[in-house]
Amino acid sequence: MRITRVLSTALLALGLAAAPAAADSTPSPSASADVKVPVSAGTSFRTAAEIEQGQTATASGSTGDYMYWSFPADAKQRPTVKATLKLPQAHTGQTWQLDVYDGLRRRQACQYGAQTHTAAPGTNSLELACVLRTVRSWAEPWANDPLPGTYYVRLTAVGVKTADLGLPVSAELRVDSKNMGGAAAVDGSLSEPLVPGVSVTKAEDSKASLFSLEPEDGWDSGWWSSRWVWTGVGAILAALAGIGGYALTRGSGRPSRVPPGA
Repeated sequence: MRITRVLSTALLALGLAAAPAAADSTPSPSASADVKVPVSAGTSFRTAAEIEQGQTATASGSTGDYMYWSFPADAKQRPTVKATLKLPQAHTGQTWQLDVYDGLRRRQACQYGAQTHTAAPGTNSLELACVLRTVRSWAEPWANDPLPGTYYVRLTAVGVKTADLGLPVSAELRVDSKNMGGAAAVDGSLSEPLVPGVSVTKAEDSKASLFSLEPEDGWDSGWWSSRWVWTGVGAILAALAGIGGYALTRGSGRPSRVPPGA
């Protein structure tokens, strides 16, 4: 009977832990309907068009131009950036490239995805994708790990022939994220996310942000993750195992042998 109660308690604890752990692995929520979707792209880092995750932004430009967007990414998210291009009738093949930079303008490597793609002459559309590494809440200063804050997307054609420069092109860009949960948690967090700012001359020394968008639930504090739940469950199970072992080994409470002459 005692063993049954021990197992029942352990299963209940595991069930309670499974809920927040499962929530950590769900995709990021869709963008708010109140945020206006940009219909043009910036021409530099400072003028990058802001988009939320879950939005599909559009832009028109010319072959040879740089197109810039920015989006917020928080700790434990693994962003996926996808771009779809509608190409003009070019004289030669065109090579397009999608680059992603963090708030410090460090180019971030893609885990997988067609980051660079060459379209043959006569191709009408082209798709590019970049799946970033999971954003960490903290990293060593010398590391190039992705950190919470603003991320930039730059889309451009590379090695364009002179005859194709200036041809019209249209693009669609979308960013989605998967929440990697406690498996991606680390000990430590940034004091502030890496959101670029500009100094403002006032009576007080202050700083205004160049970009206003942030995650729907605010920036992650960095200390909570499902790892805390599993650590607590482990401690509970260890205590229950100790109680169960004691119950199994203590017997009926009477001596197993009666001393002679008793």
